[in-house]
Amino acid sequence: MIPDRVQQVLSAHGLSAIEFAPGSTATSELAAGALGVAVGQIAKSLLFLGKDGGFTMLLCPGDHKVSSAKLKAALGVKTRMARPDETVTATGFEPGGVCPFGVTGIRILIDEALAQYDTIYPAAGTSASGVPMTFAQLVDITQGEIGDFSAKGSTAAEP
Repeated sequence: MIPDRVQQVLSAHGLSAIEFAPGSTATSELAAGALGVAVGQIAKSLLFLGKDGGFTMLLCPGDHKVSSAKLKAALGVKTRMARPDETVTATGFEPGGVCPFGVTGIRILIDEALAQYDTIYPAAGTSASGVPMTFAQLVDITQGEIGDFSAKGSTAAEP
């Protein structure tokens, strides 16, 4: 079930989530398979904790890896992936279902590589959901900052 705060955001923008069996789309690869789309169309939401104590959410294509150097250059501070418990505390979402809708106090960055797709699919607050939308809709709804923060490759953060 889609969390109420996420559903409110989606409804306000005329969007609907697609739901699957629980836990079935917890990775970009699983989500792409369930949706029948390219892995890059999955807008994975990754949470980072800065040395300054601030959280930043990065949305990037599911087939990209985060560039730690690019992220540090953009934020001005070194970061690390947030632990699962930190992710839940900061966002209210479990890893695998983290989404940029209905979160507060978290800076949102959006990798420009997502713009190459007509339709992208961020999660909707569960590890069994996706929201079909355009890049422009994602930027408008989240008010995220667009930039180059990743490179095509594995899904792990790289130095």
